[in-house]
Amino acid sequence: MGPNQEWHVSCRDVAGRRRDMSVFVNHGRVAIVAPSGETAVLSPLEVGRLRAALREAVVSAAGVD
Repeated sequence: MGPNQEWHVSCRDVAGRRRDMSVFVNHGRVAIVAPSGETAVLSPLEVGRLRAALREAVVSAAGVD
């Protein structure tokens, strides 16, 4: 996986609208971008997807010098 890889995780805001969170690697560190100024509400399945995206990002970040 390259350092420019990005993952997206679906979620809902507190008003129930569909949103996306982004996970990416930036200079060997994992960054999470939540919906702008909002709280993300995740179902158990979405939490699992976030966990998987974070794990993949950490593996990718570990390979960056």
